Amino acid sequence: MSSRRSRSRQSGVSRISDEQIADLVSKLQQLIPEMRNRSSDKVSASKVLQETCNYIRNLHREVDDLSDRLSALLASTDTDSDQAAIIRSLLM
Repeated sequence: MSSRRSRSRQSGVSRISDEQIADLVSKLQQLIPEMRNRSSDKVSASKVLQETCNYIRNLHREVDDLSDRLSALLASTDTDSDQAAIIRSLLM
């Protein structure tokens, strides 16, 4: 038995079962668009976690890109214009 497992049992922390991990990985797989279509295929937990990390990185890139585009749009718009008012209302 690993020292991590024995420590968790000694400290009274409940250990998550392999079945619970498999269930959580399956749920995570359903949240990732690229993996949703592969639900019938057996995919390793490490592959699901790797794809999840890639998906989160891509989401961060999209957010950064949209933020940059919004900043550029706001910088090029007269702050008193109707367009600026619409943008402000969408952000609130």
